[in-house]
Amino acid sequence: AYNVTWKSTNFKTVLTWEPKPSADYSYTVEFFRAGQDRRRSPLCVRSSATQCDLSGALSSLTSSYTADVLSEPPLGEPSEGSEAPHQSSPRFCPYNDILGSPLNAPKREPASCFLSACPAAEIGKPDFKLEVSEDQRKTTLFVSDPLTALFKDGRQLTLRDVFADKLMYKVTYRKNRSTGKKEHVSQSSVIELAALDRGRSYCFSVQAFIPSRAYSKQLGEQSHVQCSQEEA
Repeated sequence: AYNVTWKSTNFKTVLTWEPKPSADYSYTVEFFRAGQDRRRSPLCVRSSATQCDLSGALSSLTSSYTADVLSEPPLGEPSEGSEAPHQSSPRFCPYNDILGSPLNAPKREPASCFLSACPAAEIGKPDFKLEVSEDQRKTTLFVSDPLTALFKDGRQLTLRDVFADKLMYKVTYRKNRSTGKKEHVSQSSVIELAALDRGRSYCFSVQAFIPSRAYSKQLGEQSHVQCSQEEA
């Protein structure tokens, strides 16, 4: 296997690789974190697939994981006595999306990955509703915290459940039919924007903002743009 990489959106974490196997072999995924035994996902043992959903298996979100893709005989065929050929992924931390040092690399060697082998972790776009005050000088945005692929006690967790007060939202807004933009950062999911021009239509978009992450990983996908109505 090659191009072994992690792809994650809102903690739905999938390991992918190439190429598609021939009839002569299959793939098995093993994963582990530092100091822990290797584990296998039951759905990714001697499989012809080129991806493995590990969302529910990476239970410690702040730990760094490494996965190995093993090339083995197809299901039902006997294993060979020698160790199966395998390819390792970069290390991946679900919470921070920080890439650790490559497996078996010297401790001082910086993390590295190559093109499509680099982790691709994203925060999905939020939904929001907007409400204009009676005096038309204040607009309030009610942001719905995006759902993740994680569950606890039968309940699907939101980004707020995972990041708590580290989750913020960045609002980008402008007057309708204008190119000049302003930004506002809020720690709350209820965002009030005051001192707006009375009666003017404004357009807003929202994205998750997690300043505790590495700079390139701080911003989530931008929401759809919504505009308030212009009053006569």
